[in-house]
Amino acid sequence: MSRDITITARELSPFEQLVLGLVCEGKTNSAIARETNHTEKVVENTISRSAKAFGITSDGDTNIRVLLALAFRTHYGDAAFDRLGIPCSHMEINGQGQPICNREVH
Repeated sequence: MSRDITITARELSPFEQLVLGLVCEGKTNSAIARETNHTEKVVENTISRSAKAFGITSDGDTNIRVLLALAFRTHYGDAAFDRLGIPCSHMEINGQGQPICNREVH
C-alpha cells in the first residue's frame, strides 16, 4: 500500500517536532516522557495528533510510529539521524573531497 505522507495538513508545533525527533531516535513513549518532563499520556496524544497532521491512520497493517518517523524525516529533514551520527544516504564526495548531500541535485 502506497501512502502520500510527505505533506502535513498543518505545521507541527515545536513540542510535536521535539517528540517526533525523539521517535526518530528510537525512543519509547516512556523515555520521551522522562526526557521532556511530561506524562506518557501527553506523549501518546502528541504522537496521535502528529499522525493526523500527516494523514496517517491506524489499521492492522500499519505501524504508525514507523510511518510517522519516515514522514517527519521527509518533511523536516534528517536532524535525528545527524545526532545519532548516521550518514545521509544521499551523501557523496564532491570534487574538493568534501561530503555533500545530493538529495536536491537532479
